[in-house]
Amino acid sequence: MKRLMIQTAQYFWVALVGLVVDFGTLVVLTEFFGVNPLLSAAAGFLLGLVVNFVLSERFVFRDPKLGSRWVRFGLFAVIGLVGLGILTFLMWLQVDVLGWNYIVAKVAATVFVYAWNFIARRAMYHS
Repeated sequence: MKRLMIQTAQYFWVALVGLVVDFGTLVVLTEFFGVNPLLSAAAGFLLGLVVNFVLSERFVFRDPKLGSRWVRFGLFAVIGLVGLGILTFLMWLQVDVLGWNYIVAKVAATVFVYAWNFIARRAMYHS
């Protein structure tokens, strides 16, 4: 239980860095380049995925079940793509259907995606 709590805290900080990259990309693309918020969210999410993988491997999940780093990245990416699907659906629902501001919608959707990513990615490693 103690290890789970430590990993959760470590993953929070790693995810926070990834989120800054993700969120920064969303805002820059949307506000400065006029890109649709859904496309900006997808681009930010994918860039954040790469940052998250590198930092997660270094600081959070140190004992992988799979030997190949490329295979791990592929599985990490698949989990991230499922998360992207969740994010995109929630962003669409909140922005286009409910009329929320895209930043508020991103924050709300991120809570769900964070939980999915942590649980699914943790399963890739020995606890």
